[in-house]
Amino acid sequence: MTSLTPADAERLKLAFQRCRDMEGTLNEQLRAYAEAGREIFPAYGEAVDRLVDRLSQNGGGENAPRPGEVMPPFMLPDDRGQLVGLPSLLARGPVAVMFFRGHWCPYCRLNVRAVIQAQDRIRAMGAQIVAIMPETQEYTEKFIAESGVPFPVLTDLDNGYALSLNLAIWLGTEIQRLLSYQDMARFHGNDGWMLPIPAVFVVGRDGLVKARFVDPDFRKRMEIDDLLAALESASREN
Repeated sequence: MTSLTPADAERLKLAFQRCRDMEGTLNEQLRAYAEAGREIFPAYGEAVDRLVDRLSQNGGGENAPRPGEVMPPFMLPDDRGQLVGLPSLLARGPVAVMFFRGHWCPYCRLNVRAVIQAQDRIRAMGAQIVAIMPETQEYTEKFIAESGVPFPVLTDLDNGYALSLNLAIWLGTEIQRLLSYQDMARFHGNDGWMLPIPAVFVVGRDGLVKARFVDPDFRKRMEIDDLLAALESASREN
């Protein structure tokens, strides 16, 4: 099967809901959804395996900023068109800069839900979250509304900032064909089929990266306990 049928799309939706509501860590939920997806839409799971293998062999994400290095600043628009800069965020405390693929990505929705559930603990330690996606403001608004995101979601149009961090990847023709039911050109305002590798950079008030999570396999994300520990450590430094 090389395309997703309406019946299988509904099965994926139900699988997402089951994984979202299950007990367990974020990565346990992600693995459960990946397994369900592989059963329902095996062609996509196999294509993702090949993509991840290609990215891993080519060092995908390896050259992104490492702990101890300066996090390059950004100035990107939020869902209301207001520019948000990293320096202004750091003036208030350490920041976790999180890259997401888009509002359409079920792994990103599971990820952001887990972060939202930890938001009170993050605020209590004086830390912040900022999300970055390659989608236009119309779809960052959709992401915020559907997920109830309480932190800034910024548009990195054409993946300019992700490219500067060596995080942007081209999906390739096989993935494009399998994801043709998603209107990526409309979501991104271009037909480049570029996405960021999902990543997290915990940045201290001194502008240095304190911890990072970068994995070419978008089905894996930084565990929430690890995120909280990194933010707490960064908070104690300031």
